[in-house]
Amino acid sequence: MFGLGWILLVSFIAIFGYAIAPDNTTDADNQMLRIKLENPGFSTKVLLVPNDVSANDNFLKILFRGRTPKHKYYPLDSYKVKGDTIVASLKGGDVLSLDKCDVLPKDKCQVQGEHIERQLVLENIRNKRFLLGTDTFGRDNLSRLILGTRISLAVGLIAVIISLVIGIFLGSLAGYFGGRADDAIMFLINTVWSVPTLLLVFAIVLAFGRGVGIIFIAVGLTMWVDVARIVRGQILSVKEMPYVEAAQAFGFGTFRILFRHILPNVLGPVMVIAAANFATAILLEAGLSYLGFGVMPPTPSWGTMLNENYGYAISGKPLLALSPALAVMSLVLAFNLLGNGLRDALDVKL
Repeated sequence: MFGLGWILLVSFIAIFGYAIAPDNTTDADNQMLRIKLENPGFSTKVLLVPNDVSANDNFLKILFRGRTPKHKYYPLDSYKVKGDTIVASLKGGDVLSLDKCDVLPKDKCQVQGEHIERQLVLENIRNKRFLLGTDTFGRDNLSRLILGTRISLAVGLIAVIISLVIGIFLGSLAGYFGGRADDAIMFLINTVWSVPTLLLVFAIVLAFGRGVGIIFIAVGLTMWVDVARIVRGQILSVKEMPYVEAAQAFGFGTFRILFRHILPNVLGPVMVIAAANFATAILLEAGLSYLGFGVMPPTPSWGTMLNENYGYAISGKPLLALSPALAVMSLVLAFNLLGNGLRDALDVKL
């Protein structure tokens, strides 16, 4: 139940990631190099300068793809207003001089005197806090960690669906019909089984490209073998049961017997292996991204975050590497706990 609860919590975070993340721009890729590698809890004032970007950010677009960046962010040490000019002292020692109409909204740039500073405070200056610090590009580490849940869960879900569809279909045919069909399918299973999983994923990714969809398919195509072997073994032990013979005596069709009478009685072990495959898919995606064969930057992925920040684990910034590593570990552990719970709950001998 603990594993299931953690999975549900992470799923909620994945679905509403952009609504939860402090940086809700697309891919949480708001780079502020002047404040890179800051410690957890760091806060600063930020000057927002309009980008002159027009975009229709409706609710669904923000929920699924994030908000279009409409401002450039300048971390401030201090600022002052001289006439119609805003002089900003930036982090790192640079000074930026901007006309008020380059900063204030178009409908507010006619204000004069002390009203300029008032509008600045209301419209263009924000206090930003980085609870997990910033990465090597000055991005909010917490926001990228939150959005990384989407890739991990999506890879796991799609890979498990692909493995279940292929594995159940081929395992059912091999177990129920036997003979040459069984020999041919077992030859295919053993051939795929003989290739190391990571090597096979590498081959598929290198052959078809590094798109997110290819990653999903590549991981799914490497995990159906376990499902097929388990389904085949279960059907071999079940197809001689009296209720199957009764269904055959009534003249029911082969696929009706297979999918309505046999498969529902062998799905317990399949659900357990599906939970284990979910954990394996998350590890595979993280490993691929860590090695540079996974999701392309700047899309946030826990493996990519490890790849970018592993060097800081022993150089005074361990949280940059530990946070994605702990996220992967906790989610994999949750799915393994869920698999163990399903195994106990679905074991008829218990």
